[in-house]
Amino acid sequence: MTRPADSDLSGIEGAPVGRGLQNGTPDSKSRIEAVLEKEAGKPPLRVAIVHDWLIGGGAERVVQELHNMFPDAPIYSSYATKEWQERLDGKVVTGWLQHFGPFRKYLALFRGWWFSSLNFKGYDLVISSTGNGEAKDINVPKDTIHICYCHTPTHFYWRQYNEYLRRPGFGMFDPLARIGLRLLVGPLRKRDLRASKKPNYFIANSTHIQSDIKKFYGRDSVVIHPPIDISRFTVMSNDRRAGFVTVGRQAPAKRTDVVVEACTELGVALTVVGNGPQHKQLEKMAGPSITFAPPATDEDVANYMGLANAFLFASMDDFGITPIEAQASGTPVIAYKAGGALDYVIPGKTGEFFDEQTAESLAKTLAHFKPEKFDPNVIRAHAEKFAPEVFQRKLTELINQALKNPKK
Repeated sequence: MTRPADSDLSGIEGAPVGRGLQNGTPDSKSRIEAVLEKEAGKPPLRVAIVHDWLIGGGAERVVQELHNMFPDAPIYSSYATKEWQERLDGKVVTGWLQHFGPFRKYLALFRGWWFSSLNFKGYDLVISSTGNGEAKDINVPKDTIHICYCHTPTHFYWRQYNEYLRRPGFGMFDPLARIGLRLLVGPLRKRDLRASKKPNYFIANSTHIQSDIKKFYGRDSVVIHPPIDISRFTVMSNDRRAGFVTVGRQAPAKRTDVVVEACTELGVALTVVGNGPQHKQLEKMAGPSITFAPPATDEDVANYMGLANAFLFASMDDFGITPIEAQASGTPVIAYKAGGALDYVIPGKTGEFFDEQTAESLAKTLAHFKPEKFDPNVIRAHAEKFAPEVFQRKLTELINQALKNPKK
């Protein structure tokens, strides 16, 4: 295994456990660990973190915050980029799958085997963070608590199986991917179901995913929204705002085409920020009122969001981080009425919905949208409910509950 250079390996086989584990007193404690120690009346928790893979995205933000909460905890992952190994302070532990690079996504069975082979002897708490991977398929000792933060039940086994058959996303290897998915989906689903019985507690990242966890896994869960850094966004007054904005990867699943088509039809100003495989197609279908922004820095994105009358969001995401970032700028969100958006769009207060994932439906909502009725400060206050400190507090409460009642 690839190990952090400064790890003490005395507690479990072949994996770091954090300095000082043998006597239960790590060299340093995070603010959250101190709270847990006080409330549980026990020595500092010995914690490990597990995540599907570390390549960048919303799920990694959860891992980053878990690392902030438990800085001495090792982070086990089937693959990690150099950037994320550095961002997580050398605490990432990988194995032989690391050497497969982009081919790792073909190896679901092997990833599951790797996670289930990890040894967590000596830990009090293991937190798995998983979406379309196998991190929850770990085995922990009977006296170790396993909490699973679930970003989604695996899309291509469950809710979006038919969509993945139509568009596997493997380019020239799509035909092989379809054959493989049809042949393997049965045993993969069975394994995923077995894995879903392992955690003591499930956390869902939205009420939408909470419903899917119950539907596909038959498990109850607690909703704790992902932590979002709202501190880099500032509220601008309504008199400085004009037009609309959308931000994100320009891929078919994100449905940026719906946004571009609706704004082209109405002739209203739209700034499209981002890039992706659908970029050229979007440029061809865009009318003169559409502006495509050049590659944008975080500061640029914050300015685009803060100067728009509304942020347009046509995707059905499990949660959706960029809409909350827009709300942190005091900008209302006009979103497709599905998925994670149901948790943060409050019609008439923080944004509006459109009912169908079509340009016609969005255009109808845009035609009746009145930006002046929205108070940017009220929207910002709503976004603060998704700040990292809220995530930390809610997770701490759940961990304390699990310590008192380690149910299966």
